[in-house]
Amino acid sequence: MKPFIAITLITLILHGANDLPTPYPIAKNTNYVPGLGDIMGTIQIRHAKLWFAGKMKNWELAAYELDEIKEALDDTVKYHPNFKDKPIAKMIDSNTLQPTSQIEQAIKNKNYKEFVKSFDKLSDACTSCHQSSGYGFISIKRPTHSLISNQKF
Repeated sequence: MKPFIAITLITLILHGANDLPTPYPIAKNTNYVPGLGDIMGTIQIRHAKLWFAGKMKNWELAAYELDEIKEALDDTVKYHPNFKDKPIAKMIDSNTLQPTSQIEQAIKNKNYKEFVKSFDKLSDACTSCHQSSGYGFISIKRPTHSLISNQKF
């Protein structure tokens, strides 16, 4: 075994991986709450990835991306139930429950035609929520090309 590898392994064993320096600072024991814009940006990326996964009939990836969207929507409800005096949690619940359930069913059934219809309904629901909350200039639609070029859909 080369000396560097041996020293690294011994260091990991004696000190644990968590004690090693990282290339970036990690805040420990913080109460970080992601901003609403950060969560929505994540949802927008997942929305695009969901579209391309469904378009390519990669149903496993589509199911994964839909779960990630639902998780991010849950985070929005948890961390930002009201935003600038708007009931975001209620709007999300009333606007996205039906379309996400329909997409989930289309994915389970591997039904591309229903996937497209339910995807468009989700996009419309997102746009409707933005309009209701005073952000009507954020209009969501089907992506035309992927910004994610390093993933095979």
